[in-house]
Amino acid sequence: MSNTNKVHFGQKVAFGLGMLANQMFPAAMGIFFVVLVEDLGFSTTMWAVLYFAPRLFDAITDPIMGFISDNTKSRWGRRRQYVFIGALIMGLTFIIMWQLYKDNGLEYNFYYFLFTSLIFYLGMTVFSVPYVAMGYEMSDDFHERTNIMAVSQWIGQWAWVIAPWFWVIMYDPDWFASGEVATRSLAAWVGIICMVLAMVPALFIKSKSTLEEDYEPLNTKNIGNSLRFIRDGFKEAFKIPQFKKLCYATFLIFNAFNTIAGFSFFIIVYYMFNGDAGAAGLWPTLNGCIGALITTFAVIPIIAKMSKKIGKKKAFLVSQSISIVGYILFWFLFIPGKPYLFLIALPFFSFGIGGLFTLMMSMTSDVIDLDELNTGKRREGTFGAIYWWMVKFGFAIAGLLTGVIMGFVGFDPGAETQPDGAITGLRLFYSGLPIVGTLLAMYVMRNYDLTEERAHEVSAALAERNAVKE
Repeated sequence: MSNTNKVHFGQKVAFGLGMLANQMFPAAMGIFFVVLVEDLGFSTTMWAVLYFAPRLFDAITDPIMGFISDNTKSRWGRRRQYVFIGALIMGLTFIIMWQLYKDNGLEYNFYYFLFTSLIFYLGMTVFSVPYVAMGYEMSDDFHERTNIMAVSQWIGQWAWVIAPWFWVIMYDPDWFASGEVATRSLAAWVGIICMVLAMVPALFIKSKSTLEEDYEPLNTKNIGNSLRFIRDGFKEAFKIPQFKKLCYATFLIFNAFNTIAGFSFFIIVYYMFNGDAGAAGLWPTLNGCIGALITTFAVIPIIAKMSKKIGKKKAFLVSQSISIVGYILFWFLFIPGKPYLFLIALPFFSFGIGGLFTLMMSMTSDVIDLDELNTGKRREGTFGAIYWWMVKFGFAIAGLLTGVIMGFVGFDPGAETQPDGAITGLRLFYSGLPIVGTLLAMYVMRNYDLTEERAHEVSAALAERNAVKE
């Protein structure tokens, strides 16, 4: 564990630039995915499979990478080399993945995209698991951890400000002939820029040599048997009730949010503008962009201050309560002919995801201290992998559910006119599903008890133990 209480701002920014890449890839992916349906003719079933399969693969490989990262002995430490290699794989395969041509045929494009996306998500695992662990071990101070995550989330949120503008560029004939052509070019820009950003933490965040550490040997036998260690790690991690609550609450909120995230474009275009994407103009873009700006400049700073005043758990419960108000307002403020009204819901809605990861990643660091006190092991990589396994497994389920819900309500992305009730069904799920998920998450977190006082007690006990060792 780091012995540093305060972290230099430059180190926080370096970590945050990695978060920008970490969020820009999925942000761009969410925009580009519409092209698969709108321009390349993919069915909603194909949409569901392409969302689900790679992310399920990603979720399976995460714990293995966590074991490898936690037990790496090198002069560069446990994380940096993997962050660099993962960044390289992600950037290059993201570019390759989106080189799709309609003339190649639907079946070829489907399997091409599926195969290359599996490689992309393998690169994301190699990058993200050690990257997240780097953040957990940057400080042992209760509030400084929140500050680190607040800075990283503030920088990372710019991905969600920038990505919605791809809608404008992709379907402007002055820029590109079609969305298909646009994604091939934009993917190259996104891939190269994000690859460089993702390398920044590997190059500039300090780490100590681990050559003399007493870790599990990373030989062929141990890596082959790592599933046993991973299984034991899962069991031990989920014996900690506080960590279990963090994972379940994140799964419920993030899963519900991502299931309906893609519906906003279709609701705005088909409900508010009768299926005319040209008439919808900038409104789909403004929906994502303004929401992200509010999160960046208002929500994250408010959450960081709120957590210091009332504690992390209460800040979580308050922020999620505010987000429920936003989802309710969306039902009433999506009004044909008055698109500007739904902007009123965005400040409330933005407290959901904006508050979630700023607080949950900070709280996970507190849990890692508790685990070290109980077991004597420092396992940022393992806990980070398990936590993000829940996130990514939820993301996979969300992608599958998105396609299922679209089919269930009868929505046809390729039709100019939607069947009766299809858009109403999307709107019901758009407001209702996140409300249910958020309420369940708040119930799970109602008796979370790793308070600031308890966290200081754990830190003091660890400091005393380490002093005796020295």
